[in-house]
Amino acid sequence: MSLSKYKPKSKLTSSDTKANPSSTTGIPESMVSSSSIKNASTKAPAQQLDQTTQALSQGDTVVDDSSFVHDAVLLQETVAAVLGVKALPKQTEGDVQNSLQLSGIYVDATFGRGGHSRLLLSQLADDAQLIVFDKDPTAISVARKLASEDSRVHVIHDSFATLTDSLAAMGIMEVDGLMADLGISSPQIDDGRRGFSFMRDGAVDMRMDTSRGQSVAEWLEQVDDETLANVLYEFGEERHSRRIARAIKQMHSYESTLELAEVIKVAHPNWQRGKHPATQSFQAMRIFINNELGDVDDFLAQSIPILKTGGQLAVISFHSLEDRRIKQFLQRHSKGQYPEDENLPMPPKRPRYFSKPKRIGPSKAETSQNPRARSAWLRMATRTDTAYQQTDAS
Repeated sequence: MSLSKYKPKSKLTSSDTKANPSSTTGIPESMVSSSSIKNASTKAPAQQLDQTTQALSQGDTVVDDSSFVHDAVLLQETVAAVLGVKALPKQTEGDVQNSLQLSGIYVDATFGRGGHSRLLLSQLADDAQLIVFDKDPTAISVARKLASEDSRVHVIHDSFATLTDSLAAMGIMEVDGLMADLGISSPQIDDGRRGFSFMRDGAVDMRMDTSRGQSVAEWLEQVDDETLANVLYEFGEERHSRRIARAIKQMHSYESTLELAEVIKVAHPNWQRGKHPATQSFQAMRIFINNELGDVDDFLAQSIPILKTGGQLAVISFHSLEDRRIKQFLQRHSKGQYPEDENLPMPPKRPRYFSKPKRIGPSKAETSQNPRARSAWLRMATRTDTAYQQTDAS
């Protein structure tokens, strides 16, 4: 590819340009930028890596996301968990009788293309409600179409970080179940215009919600080397963050994801086999620009006051930065143990807001059909304590 826009302002040091023996080989076009791709199936071999996965190879063309099959990960398990049952009733195609027909108010905090929501709706009674959230305008378009067909569905175009405020505006103060499928979907990756992929050319955008906020390109124009390096290290766990940050800041413009990926590739001194060298950097910039981890923290904190006693929380994650947060949150609030109390001679008694959390992964059958599910974990717990105090949940 041409690197006409990549004109270094100064030469890198010899240590910065250290060649890797594999640098003469190409990167397979099936590699993509996200560590947390969900809702897609492929027959390609899976990479059991925490921060990378493979996507459908469509060359460099922009593909209409309606052409993709979206296989919601841990579908049966997640819906069963949010409904508080061990397993859903077995159904055959066209079977509408064998349904739980549960009433209540439920939330799908990450609608995506609606796989989990549709199965959940099939188990709900006519008087139930399902509120769905998403940042992505395309996902919201799909959700609104579903809402036009099913009066139980209510759509909120916003981050799940606004959970309690958005529900309060609807007059809803508590819900029976809350589920979230974190990460980025294949339709977002496979549409080069969104800027998430380093295998399809497009604007360096990476916003989940393209109707608001700052793009990665705009941010790169303003950010300094040190801040950029810190972002790459913190949100992408990129060990060579400083070297890569210097190379990125030497670019004269940020108009092409392919050019940005090539600059990172050239600057990266040590490629991991089967993994594009831009994987972690693209992940870091995407997570940062969308405040993904901050939103997860806010969402988890709000799950305590919004879930009624006996309500269910079910969250799917795809990489360690997310999963670690969910794990630690549920551990703290199920044990009543908090880091700020560790050095106190007489720690105060803390409420236990959740039952002992459980974790399950995809079955062998699911990973065989959809290898991208291999990095997914579902964590779930039941809201137990009736009294909620904001100071105790921090």
